[in-house]
Amino acid sequence: MTPVVLWSDVLIWLLVLAASVLGWLSRRNPLLRAAWQRVGRSRAGMASATVLLVFVCIGLLDSLHYRPRLEDSAGRGTSSEKTAVYSVEVLSLLDFLLTPLRTRTEKTYSEPLATRAHAKESIEIRDADGQLRQSRDYPRLKHGGAHLGNDEARRDADVAERVLRALGLAMLVWWMLAAATAALLARRQNCSHREAWRRIWHNESDLACNAVLAAIAALLLCGLPLAILASDYHVFGTDKVGQDVLYQVLKSVRTALVIGLVTTLVMLPVAIFLGIVAGYFRGWIDDLIQYLYTTLSSIPGVLLIAAAVLMMQVLIDTHPQWFATAAERADLRLLALCCILGVTSWTGLCRLLRGETLKLRELEYIQAAQAFGVSDLRIIARHILPNLMHIVIIALVMDFSSLVLAEAVLSYVGIGVDPTMISFGTMINNARLELAREPMVWWSLAAAFVFMFTLVLAANLLADAMRDAFDPRLAGSA
Repeated sequence: MTPVVLWSDVLIWLLVLAASVLGWLSRRNPLLRAAWQRVGRSRAGMASATVLLVFVCIGLLDSLHYRPRLEDSAGRGTSSEKTAVYSVEVLSLLDFLLTPLRTRTEKTYSEPLATRAHAKESIEIRDADGQLRQSRDYPRLKHGGAHLGNDEARRDADVAERVLRALGLAMLVWWMLAAATAALLARRQNCSHREAWRRIWHNESDLACNAVLAAIAALLLCGLPLAILASDYHVFGTDKVGQDVLYQVLKSVRTALVIGLVTTLVMLPVAIFLGIVAGYFRGWIDDLIQYLYTTLSSIPGVLLIAAAVLMMQVLIDTHPQWFATAAERADLRLLALCCILGVTSWTGLCRLLRGETLKLRELEYIQAAQAFGVSDLRIIARHILPNLMHIVIIALVMDFSSLVLAEAVLSYVGIGVDPTMISFGTMINNARLELAREPMVWWSLAAAFVFMFTLVLAANLLADAMRDAFDPRLAGSA
C-alpha cells in the first residue's frame, strides 16, 4: 500500500498537536490548570469528555489514509518483479478495521438484524416435485445471518445468546478497569483500597472517576453487543445499495469532527484579531470592523454558503486534472465548506471579544501599563489576550455542536459535503426519500439521528462544564 495524505488529515493532526501544546501550557499556567481541574471534578463534564474521546478516536483512525496495492494484471515474473499497481480507492485505517462491514454488502434494503431483504422479489423455489417455479417472497440475505443456514427460526435465540455473552464480557472489562482505577488512586493517595473505592463513588478525588467509570460502563454495554452482533448480522440494517448502516454512521464521525474542528481553526484567528483590535484601539478602526461584521451578519447565511459552494463546485468540475482520486475531490469540497462556514460564523465571537476588550482596557492595570509606555502589542499579548481565553474556549466548544448540526442541514438541502462522502447530513438526505415508501425504511435515519444526537449532546454538556470552570464570574461564585 502507499500512504495518502489529504489536506483535512493534515489539519486534523495539526489540531491534535495544538491540543497537546495547549495541555502542556495549561500545566505551566496556574490559572488554566485550576480551571481544567474544575472541569475534571465535574461529573457531567468528564462523562461527556469520555464519550467525545471515543468519537475523536474513531475520527483519528479515519484520518490515516492509504491506497491498497493491487497485483499486476499481467502476472508476469516473480512477485518482486511485478509492477506495483495501486487501487484508485482511498481507504483509511478505520476502513481496514471495519473490512467485514465494508465488504459484506447486500442487494438492497434490509432491516436491522434481519436474515431476509426488506422487499419482496421474484425468486425461484423448488416445489414438492423438485420443479423450479417463480414465487414472490422476501429473498434471503447473502451475509446477514448466513451462519444460521436454513435454520432461520434460531435467529432470536442466537441474538439473545450473543447479547448476553457481550454483556457479561462488558461487565468483566468494566470491573477490571474499575479495580485498576481504585488501585491507582490508593497508591497515589496512600490509602486503602476500600477508602479509594469510597472516594471514587463519593467524588472526593481530583477527577470525577465515578462519572468516567459510569460513561465507560454505558459505552461497553452498548458497544460490545454491537461489535459481537455485527460479525454476522447487519445491526442497523442496510441502505438502498446494500451497504451496512453501522459502517456509514462510523464513517460519518470524521466528517462531523472535520466540520466542527477545522471550521473553528478558520474562524478563530480572524475573530480574535479583529475583536481585540476593535475593542482596544477604538476610533475609526472600531467603526470599520463593526461595519464589516454587521454587513456580513445582515446577509442570509444559507444564501451566502449556497453561492460559495456552487462556485466552488464549478471550479472543481472544470479542473478534474487536479485530483488523482475521488477522495481528493471530495476532500477539497469539504475543506471549502469549512472555510465558508468559518467566514460566516466568526462575527459572533468577534462581537463578544470586542465588548470584553472595551471593558478590560479601562481597568487600572491596563491604564498604568499605557502610562509607563508599554507598547500596545505587549499589553495585548500579556494582559488582554489571557483574560479573553475563557471566552474563546467556551465559544469553541459551544460552536462545535452548532457546526455539526449545520453540516446536516446543508447536506439535507444539497449544498453540503460531496455526495460521495459519507456524513450524517447525506445519510439523512438519502433516508428522507424512503420514509414515504411502503414498508417504510426508518433505520438509516434513526441510526444517523442517534449518533449525531449523542455527539452533539456530549459536546454541549462539556461546553457547560467548561463555561462554569473558565468563566471567572461563575468560578468565583462556586
